[in-house]
Amino acid sequence: MYKLGVYVPDSHLESLKQALFDAGAGRVGDYDQCCWQVKGQGQFRPLPGSEPFTGDQGSVSSVAEYRVELVCTDDCIPAVVAALKAAHPYETPAFDVVQLHTEFE
Repeated sequence: MYKLGVYVPDSHLESLKQALFDAGAGRVGDYDQCCWQVKGQGQFRPLPGSEPFTGDQGSVSSVAEYRVELVCTDDCIPAVVAALKAAHPYETPAFDVVQLHTEFE
């Protein structure tokens, strides 16, 4: 089992979540489309050669973003990461994948 965390602008929150759900993320027991999200503020500065979704090269920008976390099984993590990259508006989306321990003694 894995936990995926991703930052996404509020303009693409629902479409990104749906792409991740469609790829198999967010299933917990007898439930689907499960996630946790919180709104925050992202900051970045596009460097020369970048093609930013928003903002200008060389200038610091701040945007409203959500941090979304979902779980997914081992067999679907490759498809979920591929779906994230395909559906995310940023040139280089910030995300993390953490393997979870689901059994404890």
